[in-house]
Amino acid sequence: MSHNHADHITDSHLLRHSRAFAVGIGLNIIFVLVEVTYGLLANSSALLADAGHNASDVLSLVFAWAAAWMATLKPKGKFTYGLRKTTILVSVLNALLLFGAVAMIAIDAIRKLKEPEPVAGPQVMIVAGIGILINGFTALLFAKGQKEDLNIKGAYLHMVADAAVSLGVVVAGLFITLTGKSWIDPLTSFIIIGVIIWGTWHLFVDSVSLALDAVPKHIKIDEIEAFLMEKEEIQGIHDLHVWAISTTQVALSAHLLVPELPVKNLLFELQQGLETKFGIRHTTFQFEDAKDEKYCLTKC
Repeated sequence: MSHNHADHITDSHLLRHSRAFAVGIGLNIIFVLVEVTYGLLANSSALLADAGHNASDVLSLVFAWAAAWMATLKPKGKFTYGLRKTTILVSVLNALLLFGAVAMIAIDAIRKLKEPEPVAGPQVMIVAGIGILINGFTALLFAKGQKEDLNIKGAYLHMVADAAVSLGVVVAGLFITLTGKSWIDPLTSFIIIGVIIWGTWHLFVDSVSLALDAVPKHIKIDEIEAFLMEKEEIQGIHDLHVWAISTTQVALSAHLLVPELPVKNLLFELQQGLETKFGIRHTTFQFEDAKDEKYCLTKC
């Protein structure tokens, strides 16, 4: 049995983004407090809805940052993979928190539809406009890292979406100012709810899939099989497993039928190829004698 124990499978590269996490979290906490204050003063459910969304994102960033740190802890005791999978569990938790926030936003918006109240449109526009700047700046903090890390990309896309939602609130404030129609405010809340549910549902489904050790969606299992079978020394494959050990790391194990042992050069070629072609750095192979009929489960 052969293993690839490269130290670079840790999430230490995420720690390089600690400053971005700290700045982004700090700015968004301040903005959430401003939104809640002016949302209550302006009687705007749309502004409060956006505040709820931003509060959920603050929690998401905090959890993602904490999970990234936990993922760097070395394996110890019964946690033989370390705590890398906390990044996946946190994704599930964040999705559930967002669903809860959506429920509260919906309840408030329905109440405003049944009992319309005056809304201070200009105040809504100003505060939400600040949100566009803050969320846009936060997104820029993750813009570079999102090209090389799916977890960072998630934070980046979250902030971009928040900027877009804040833009929607500004538009609502403008129409309220021009028309005086207060129902535009709760209507905007429902639009925001739709945006949150759309993104959250995909996050939830993807996170649960990874938690259940499904093959990450960016990896095609048939392509991996084809790559392995390209090697002349490999006459068959069975017990091929590919799963995520974190939101950024993928592991693979397989039993390979070969005509003879040892196969040191083959092992090196497989490890290098899987890392280069598929980004899979943690690999475990068991080489078996193809001449032994009990192992001949595929091509021989």
